[in-house]
Amino acid sequence: MYAKPDWSRDGRDWPHRQASRFVRAGGVRWHYQRLGSGPVCLLVHGTGASTHSWRDLAPLLAARYTVIAPDLPGHGFTDTPAPARLGLAGMADALAAFLDKVDVRPRLAIGHSAGAAILAELCTTDRLAPECVVSLNGALLPFGGAAGVLFAPLARVFAGLPFLPSVVSWRAREASAVRRLIASTGSEISAEGVELYRRLLENPGHVAAVMHMMAQWDLRALVERLPGLRIPMVLVAGERDKAVPPGDAERLAQLIPTARVVRLPGLGHLAHEENPKAVVRALPDSI
Repeated sequence: MYAKPDWSRDGRDWPHRQASRFVRAGGVRWHYQRLGSGPVCLLVHGTGASTHSWRDLAPLLAARYTVIAPDLPGHGFTDTPAPARLGLAGMADALAAFLDKVDVRPRLAIGHSAGAAILAELCTTDRLAPECVVSLNGALLPFGGAAGVLFAPLARVFAGLPFLPSVVSWRAREASAVRRLIASTGSEISAEGVELYRRLLENPGHVAAVMHMMAQWDLRALVERLPGLRIPMVLVAGERDKAVPPGDAERLAQLIPTARVVRLPGLGHLAHEENPKAVVRALPDSI
């Protein structure tokens, strides 16, 4: 088991550190942040990220909401459970336990990338009932074509290589490598953002959890349930997203009766880090 980032050392200058809290739920010690006041808005980050990805969006939302933003299991400063609990169902179970522990009922739930799939999993299994779910470049559909055939088996192979997290973390010590990785998603973010991702990705424990999550990620059962979703969903799609094709939002809108699409011109997969004000403008006004 690789060591995780240490809060007393690695979190000493973390964005919104003063808003950070820790709680045990579902057998895991969680790191989360709480900002603002009013109805609850839940923010769920994507694979490989943490609360830092909301550093600019969260304060804007905190003007209207009580913002709750956890680090997912294995990510950032939240403990890593057994690898078998890092798939979609395990992540959803863990998040449900966390929400019960902190006793919040979100009115608005926003998920980025894989975070949107976790929210959809909870909503379609009647464990979360916000007034609206926002999928921000949501990874809600399986990879198509040859990628779909190869991705999961390759991810499982990589997750089983004990040396690979150390290799990846060693490579991530170079900011230029992390900058190229982010650029490959269609986004350009600030130097501060690149550095925060670099700090996470140079930690083998964080990387190992990400690999195990990817190895177990299976969206097929969720896709079958999506047409039954009754909660309004906003599918926000960055038109430059190279990680999740923007066309997926249109496909999902045909699948989900309650969904509508909002496109963000000029923004990529990390749209909320590139232009948080544009993301706020895409949110429903009435919630």
